Order: sequence, then structure tokens, then C-alpha cells
Amino acid sequence: MCSSNFIFSTGVKTSSFWSSNRGCVCREISSKCGADAFSYHKFVDFAMDETKRRTHLLPLRLQEKFSPSLVTGGKAKLNLQSFEASKIRLLRSMWIDGNESMQVLDFAVFPKEEYDLPIFCANFFTSLAMNIIVLDLNPLHDAIRNKDYREKYYKNLMSIVLKYEELLPWGGKITSESLKFFSPIVIWTKFSSSQGKHDALFDAFKDYYAAWLDLMEQALEETDASKILHNREAQHRYLTWRTEKDPGHQLLKKLIGEDRAKDLLRDFLFNGVDVLGSKTFLDYFPEYKLVDGRVNEKRSIIGKSFEKRPWSSSGELIDHGLG
Repeated sequence: MCSSNFIFSTGVKTSSFWSSNRGCVCREISSKCGADAFSYHKFVDFAMDETKRRTHLLPLRLQEKFSPSLVTGGKAKLNLQSFEASKIRLLRSMWIDGNESMQVLDFAVFPKEEYDLPIFCANFFTSLAMNIIVLDLNPLHDAIRNKDYREKYYKNLMSIVLKYEELLPWGGKITSESLKFFSPIVIWTKFSSSQGKHDALFDAFKDYYAAWLDLMEQALEETDASKILHNREAQHRYLTWRTEKDPGHQLLKKLIGEDRAKDLLRDFLFNGVDVLGSKTFLDYFPEYKLVDGRVNEKRSIIGKSFEKRPWSSSGELIDHGLG
């Protein structure tokens, strides 16, 4: 996903090294990177430069606890950055640079609880043969049933997804458990690697991020304590889902081991899950409870599947058969 079931599920053999760039923690294990290889470096650079034009970023340095000892082998670079701003609780970026064999970008921006802004989400996986992409402004509140929220944030952005629906078409079957965390403008796509497709993806990333920054600039601070609490719980619910079900966990586990992968998820990628609320995953999602009380770790087990984009051009869900 940001709420996808599909990122990192290709079975690609990862070769990786860890590095640093512009204030990020970087741990280099291999000294060379293919000059002509596709890279998400420019995506991160664009996002950071554009954000700094719009607001004053303060470094959080959440990444500093993750030392070179995290690396268990291979030839990859892991680049981590984290910041906050007046309306941003957490802007964080994880870019895994595996040279030409693998590139991963997990870039997200979480608003402060005084704002009901969507969560900017870019989850990209690229190998030599395949790209698996989720790009979205994940809704903080229910964008399927809450018409006011949907129209507030997505009605005027539908032209963006329509702009890319042929260049970056719907990527195939997803279930309603994921759909609930997507907005009507989500780009969920899979494609073979090519310069043209990568250029289209970069253009889409720039358009979506600029749109999120526009919303941020226009956002007014909420002063109603009950609404602030509602925003806080909604973000905690999202973080709880991602921490438990994030499909990138398997790749991180291969790179740095199970325990450290869990630490990276809780303390960096979904930082806030331990402080914004006290509810557990099963409190929010009791349908995943097994008879022995454990969480069902399988994905895509609940709800009907959607093989085509299920939203109309106006942003309304066409098929309401959500489980």
C-alpha cells in the first residue's frame, strides 16, 4: 500500500548495499553503481527540494539508530531520511538501491493530528524485468462512504489519475481489504521496465506530490478536540495496519533479519504506532483473529476482488460489494 498487497512479492533475488545522501543514514557495502541503471534517487531529490520550497523542514534523525551492523550481507544501499514540519508529523523516505538488479522506494508523509490531510504514499519496486507500483494520497478517513471527505480532497484531483490511466493502467486484482486504504486517484500498476514507463512514473510522482503539497498549504488547523482525536485514531489505525501487514516486511527481513526489520517498521517506516494510540491490530481488525487468538498473517483473505479500477471518473465507487 502504501496499502498494497503486491509490493515486494515478485520473488526477485535481492542484491543490495547501504548508502547515504543529503542527511540520510547510509551504509555502503559495495563501491560501484551502474551509471546507466534506473534509480529512485531523483524521485527523492525532487520531493525533498519541492517540500523545502513549501515549508521549513526539521530533521528528525529517526534513522540514526539503524547502524551498519544491520546489514547481513549482499550488495545494496539503504538510504533513510526523516523530517517534520509545521503541518507534517513525519516525512520519511526509504530508498533501497540495489544497482541495476533492484530498486525500491518507500516514501510517505503523515500529517500532524490537527489536520485531516491524506497520507502521501509512494511504494515502488523495480527489478530488471518488472515494476510494481502504488502511488496514492491514502485517505486518512473513509473515502468510500464519507462523501464529504472524498469531495474535500479528491474531487478536484480526478484529472490526475485520468491523465495516467493509459500510461500506467490498473495492475490487476486487489481485494477490498486493500481498497479501503486507497483513494479514488490511486495508481496501482505493473509494467515491464522501459525508459518511457519510468519517465511516465516520474511525471506521475511529481504531479501527485505537488498536489499533496498544495493540499497541505491550503489546510487549516483543526481546533475541535474531538476532531483532533478522531484524526489521531485514524492515523493510528492506518499505522497499525501497515505495521502488521506491510508486504515490504519480507524483503527487509531478508536484508537485515527479522528482529531489525520489525524495529525498522515500528520505529522508522510507521513511526507513531506506539505513541498515537493503544489499540491493537485485532482491536481495529477483529476479522483477522484466529481461533487461538493470534493474528491471521495471510494477506488478501477478506472481501471481493477488483480486477479493474472500481471508481468512476468522478471518484465514486462503482461496485459497492465490499466485504
